[in-house]
Order: sequence, then structure tokens, then C-alpha cells
Amino acid sequence: MNPVFRRLTPAQVRAARALLRWSREDLARHSQLFVGTIKDLEREKSNPAEKTLQAIERAFHEAGVVFIHADRKAGAGVRFASP
Repeated sequence: MNPVFRRLTPAQVRAARALLRWSREDLARHSQLFVGTIKDLEREKSNPAEKTLQAIERAFHEAGVVFIHADRKAGAGVRFASP
């Protein structure tokens, strides 16, 4: 299954890490990014490139996390994928 990439929010990244009990270092390792990149994204101190967001979403997707994107009825969130 190929994830559909949309703009992830810093809150979604923090929530997904919490769901998996991953540190920033864990996410950096799984996404092959620098810890500083993760930190800046979560603190909203950067405007990451699309390929950075794709690497993060791919790492979470492979770990079983699904991103729920905001629509007119509900806000954005994260959850585990259905078994």
C-alpha cells in the first residue's frame, strides 16, 4: 500500500511519535533524517521540503500509523492502522 502524502502538521508528528513511544532519535533513524530536522519541524521552526515530510510519513506508515487529515467535519489526527 502506498501512502497518500499530504501536508503533515507538527502536532501530528509529535502525536505519532507518542503513539509509538518513539523518541526523536527513533524517528530520525527510521526516516533517515537528522534529529535536528525532526526537532525543527516539531517546534515549527522550519518549512520542511516535501521529501522530508514523505520520509517521515513513510517511516510512520511502515510502523503501522495512519494520519487522519483534517476535513470539514473533523480535525487532523493519528491512529494505528486497522489490523
